[in-house]
Amino acid sequence: MTSTSSIGVMLPRDLPAHQVLNFARTAENVGFDELWVVEDLGFRGGFSQAAAVLASTERIGVGIGILPAASRNLAFAAMEIATLGQLFPRRVEVGIGHGMPGWMRQAGCWPERPLTFLSQYTEGVRALLAGGVLDGMVAGTRLEDVRLAPSSLPQVVPPLLLGVRGPRSLAASGQVADGTVLAEPVTPEYVVAAREQIAAQGAHRVVAYNLAAVHQDPNVAIATARPGLEWIGEPDWAPHLEPLPFAAEFAALRADCATRQEFVERLPSHWVQQLALAGTPDQVRARIDDLAAAGVTSNVLIPAGPDALAALKQLSTVL
Repeated sequence: MTSTSSIGVMLPRDLPAHQVLNFARTAENVGFDELWVVEDLGFRGGFSQAAAVLASTERIGVGIGILPAASRNLAFAAMEIATLGQLFPRRVEVGIGHGMPGWMRQAGCWPERPLTFLSQYTEGVRALLAGGVLDGMVAGTRLEDVRLAPSSLPQVVPPLLLGVRGPRSLAASGQVADGTVLAEPVTPEYVVAAREQIAAQGAHRVVAYNLAAVHQDPNVAIATARPGLEWIGEPDWAPHLEPLPFAAEFAALRADCATRQEFVERLPSHWVQQLALAGTPDQVRARIDDLAAAGVTSNVLIPAGPDALAALKQLSTVL
């Protein structure tokens, strides 16, 4: 494979607890560069998952993607990040984002000015990790002489990435973050459009999440991936779809379907392969190369299908 991007895999949010550490160790043993954990409302916490899998593995990098900023006081978030950075140097990176608006409103922590909040929050966390002092109003919170003890500061500060979509949020990521996490579906067209909006002046990581299914029979892989695309086309995902050459046809199909099930059944197979990493190992490698050429530095594969451990081993055939 010619790709220079890292290849990671996502730890499924609903994986049974007794399989979590085995999944992480297997991901490391089969050769994945990274394991990403998610923090979705009602499932598992991001920091606790990251700490557990880091302690259970030796080499694999661990990303947290994403931590909803408004759900944690930034001083305590900085303490958690610093702790992981100290205990597992150079193995951790942290994605921070708005969080899903519906979930944040459910939890009672959606800020009045989400973009301003996220930018100030990220800059505040970064300042504390660098040994700075915060005093006054930061991200809607009045802080008084807040700092991390010198003994608690990591020698290497974990990279901070923003998990965002939308032009203003992507532009903020280019200004305040070390990289950007792009949620699925991530196509080369979307990467190009997002990078133009990020407009980072220096090095900037681009992490791409994509639903993935690999099989020697491409039809089996497509059938496995298809159900996981049922939600694509809902309003929040408009930025992902607008750059696609079939965007208008896609919108028409979505509007013509009465149910999500009907929608995924009618999705053309070649669209499935554009919206997911689905196919033979060679086909998926080629797609990863296309994403790397568009600017992705880390491709994160989301296992499709009912058996996550079996899917993990199938996905490893692209390495």
